[in-house]
Amino acid sequence: MPSVSAPTRSTVQSLLKQLDEIEQGAGGGVLQLPGGDRLEVSNLGKPFWPKLKLTKGDLFRHYVRVAPLILPVLADRPLVMKRYPNGIAASPFYQHRAPDKVPSGVHIENVTTGTETRPHLVGGSLITLLYTAQLASISQDPWFSRVGSANMIDHAAIDLDPPDGLPYARVLDVALWVRDELATLKVPGFAKTSGAGGLHIYVPMPPATPYAAGFVFAQIVATMVASKHPKLATIERSLKTRGRRIYVDYMQNALGKTLASAYSARASDFAGVSTPITWDDVEAGVSPKDFTIGNFAERIKSAGDPWAGLRTAKAPDLKAVLKSTTKSTKSTKK
Repeated sequence: MPSVSAPTRSTVQSLLKQLDEIEQGAGGGVLQLPGGDRLEVSNLGKPFWPKLKLTKGDLFRHYVRVAPLILPVLADRPLVMKRYPNGIAASPFYQHRAPDKVPSGVHIENVTTGTETRPHLVGGSLITLLYTAQLASISQDPWFSRVGSANMIDHAAIDLDPPDGLPYARVLDVALWVRDELATLKVPGFAKTSGAGGLHIYVPMPPATPYAAGFVFAQIVATMVASKHPKLATIERSLKTRGRRIYVDYMQNALGKTLASAYSARASDFAGVSTPITWDDVEAGVSPKDFTIGNFAERIKSAGDPWAGLRTAKAPDLKAVLKSTTKSTKSTKK
């Protein structure tokens, strides 16, 4: 696993104080980071969530607070930025290629996708994390692989995407069905709210697993859930065909695709945070609106870092999973 130098508590407090002083003053200035790094920041008073009166400075403060938790999640992973320079009320744009000029210390690597090689920002350092906030990238969207093994997927994910207006309790129902299918396969699953209306379930993959294998694994699980619960769950991509059902999406498990990481802020109207949760939380009826950039400091104190388990969990034997599902399919046909 990649090693990450997490900021100390005193560093976090120092940065929070600097951000407060800059935002309450000119709105722009220079952050002094550990190790002598410096980062120019600007427009900290700019509204990013206008209805909530939350600013670009609030986004920075969130990432400073969660830095010890999120940096290991992002370490060595190419990042895709979804930038909101005028806040969530305006249209964002995606940026895959790293800017031509970046501050000293920001990590960039050339990464190949198919036949194209381009420079990417790579996560894992405090200055890179805060630089993306300066560029108004609200969420952190890392690849499922790392720069040293860009073609190998470290974890597969199932994204539960509900239609607008569906009660979140239905999303939790589908999440528990996914959990049950994983348990049948003797596979660990780690859940987190998306920070918006959905829910993500991650499964560790064995070392050197090609993306295609991770994709097929997620497809098998999603198909099993949708076939057993067709009234509420579907793997149909078409919005019209889905109707009021929850889309059990396995399509993100492809090279270069991303999901918002654990501990990411989100451009949702309630300023949600993609939050790791336990299966007890799911059964208790957790809501994504329980976790926002405004209250997340309390969540850190109470829950610690549940997502660390994903990095140390025993990965499934994919050959055994395939054998098990093949037997199950034959039994069903009989």
